[in-house]
Amino acid sequence: MLKIFNTLTREKEEFKPITPNQVNMYVCGPTVYNYIHIGNARSIVAFDTVRRYLEFLGYKVKFVSNFTDVDDKMIKEANREGITVPEVADRFIKAFYEDIAAINVQKATINPRATDNIQDIIDFVKVLIDKGYAYESDGDVFYRARKFKHYGELSDQNIDQLVQGASEHIGEVEFDKKQDPIDFVLWKKAKPNEIEWDSPWGMGRPGWHIECSVMSTKYLGDTFDIHGGGQDLEFPHHENEIAQSEAKTGKKFVNYWMHNGFVTVENNEKMSKSLGNFVTVHDLVKQTNPQVLRFFLSSTHYRRPLEYSQSNLQKAADNLEKIKNAYNNLKFRLADATTETDDIPAQVEKIVTDFKTAMNDDFNVQNGLTEIFNLVNLANNYSAQTAVAKTSVNVILKAMVDLTSILGIKLDEQKDLSDEIQKMVDQRDQARADKDFATSDKLRDQLKEMGVILEDTPQGTRWHIND
Repeated sequence: MLKIFNTLTREKEEFKPITPNQVNMYVCGPTVYNYIHIGNARSIVAFDTVRRYLEFLGYKVKFVSNFTDVDDKMIKEANREGITVPEVADRFIKAFYEDIAAINVQKATINPRATDNIQDIIDFVKVLIDKGYAYESDGDVFYRARKFKHYGELSDQNIDQLVQGASEHIGEVEFDKKQDPIDFVLWKKAKPNEIEWDSPWGMGRPGWHIECSVMSTKYLGDTFDIHGGGQDLEFPHHENEIAQSEAKTGKKFVNYWMHNGFVTVENNEKMSKSLGNFVTVHDLVKQTNPQVLRFFLSSTHYRRPLEYSQSNLQKAADNLEKIKNAYNNLKFRLADATTETDDIPAQVEKIVTDFKTAMNDDFNVQNGLTEIFNLVNLANNYSAQTAVAKTSVNVILKAMVDLTSILGIKLDEQKDLSDEIQKMVDQRDQARADKDFATSDKLRDQLKEMGVILEDTPQGTRWHIND
């Protein structure tokens, strides 16, 4: 039975999807004015892992994640470069797809863009005005936060104690137009030389919070299963989404709210673009094996903080290498495996069951990793035996692939050079058999220069790429 920690209730709750075997899930995406940093990637990977595990359990997941492609920061970047806001967005959306592909994140079912949904946003705001939840003030439209009786419940805050203007997306000039300091903007009056759209309130553009309410309900319905994002989005962004959406529809917006922990750096400081202490995925994948980065981001429980450091990256690299070596060593034994049977499949079944028990406890990936390493130990011990059963080898290998793929790890990657390398390995084996050690050593040295490590085992020579 899967249980999810619901931020709204602050309890682990049994997961019951609205539609059997179907999960509708929305995760707030990036503002596309720059490359994504490790903090962004932590959220992206956390919810990709959640999605993969739900699919492992047999659910069909409809995964929607937006692009904020109009925003003060985007306008500033476009003006700085002397290009249009859509040009900035197109460039960084393209980079986003490249970066998430590098760390093996599945594409969302739908990645809607705010600027493709302007009319839907306007129509949504009209309803809120008609219902008395919003008002126009000199071309801006604001939401009456106090009118929504549940405002503050998600972030567990008393409405009278809320920090005024907590969102960096709200400009100071807007405060003078508000009826109440805690009201937030739905539609922003255009300033000179800004991107703009026509509306019943004049030329302008959407506020930040409204787009997610519009696009999530448009693609997933008035009520859907899971909404995710970073802890920094609890207030005000997600709080405002609830207020907007439930005021419009009169229905519960989301059944399960999930929030991932921050990535921290030295002195336990949160990583963010505003603090200038961020490392982009775009740069890091050029220096670090993307699989190692993915494993690093995947291997801590999503609600816990994750400390970014070179030493922690190295620990991830070492652990990933242990997993891959165990897999490759066992796979090599298929060449001499017998048709006998043994009790290995039953041992694997128990490990997989224990893995599911761990992950069913709010996607506890750290406890799940314990079971993966139990599988690694089993693989190592079994591959060292004199005789192994083909059925058992395949059962272990399949379980290793299935469980690590939930973390976004690819164990069965084939290199383009594999045929060429294998030919050289075979030539070296023949040279050794002919006692032509000069040729044998020469081939070993050539392979080493190619980054290929040879291992001479009782079952023959095996090789792997030194990542």
